[in-house]
Amino acid sequence: MATPVIEVRDLHKYFGELEVLKGIDLRVDEQEVICVVGPSGSGKSTLLRCVNRLEEPTSGQIFIEGDDITAKGCNIDRVRQRVGMVFQQFNLFPHMSVLDNITIALRKVKRLKGKAATEIARERLDKVGLADKADAYPIQLSGGQQQRVAIARALAMDPDVMLFDEPTSALDPELVGDVLAVMQRLAEEGMTMMVVTHEMGFAREVGTRMMFMDFGVVQEEGPPAQLLDHPASERAKEFFSRVL
Repeated sequence: MATPVIEVRDLHKYFGELEVLKGIDLRVDEQEVICVVGPSGSGKSTLLRCVNRLEEPTSGQIFIEGDDITAKGCNIDRVRQRVGMVFQQFNLFPHMSVLDNITIALRKVKRLKGKAATEIARERLDKVGLADKADAYPIQLSGGQQQRVAIARALAMDPDVMLFDEPTSALDPELVGDVLAVMQRLAEEGMTMMVVTHEMGFAREVGTRMMFMDFGVVQEEGPPAQLLDHPASERAKEFFSRVL
């Protein structure tokens, strides 16, 4: 069996005395699109942040392509080059142009020269449909355009897997579609993805597997259509009855 892109073993996370993740086991194979759904406070975002080591796991192990990133001495910066992350908020530098927002990590982390970094940045902007916005500043863009710039910035590092933490939750409804369309194209091109989302239509159409989380555990998982149309647990039935 091929090495999974992401493997999580018995992951626990406490904030003080509050246990937010209660022994998560997870495997994400190459080109899978895992949609993680569940109510607020269920641990979805914490799980994603642990996978990128933005949150420090209390116990358990996380492997990226076979490398234990929870091991002592792990080079976290090198790990993050392989794991792109897009957040609810766009986290763009307001004083920098779109182009500079994308090239800064290429120059600082990958040590690319200006011309090479600019070439990659322009290519990724074209990929998200914003080739004409390279010289704009974030304040000149809509929320949806800013989120697409954030996706282009993550893609510029040429990651092996992309993590999306509710990437459309801060957007006005009419701006959501453009962001989801970019994510769907990435999935169609074979990008491995973990997506925390409340966009059930996207999960149904694009997801290869859905995980329903509640109270810090994976309550149920399977093909998206199966969970959405025929959830097995009472908790999942209650949740989906409210969001569909």
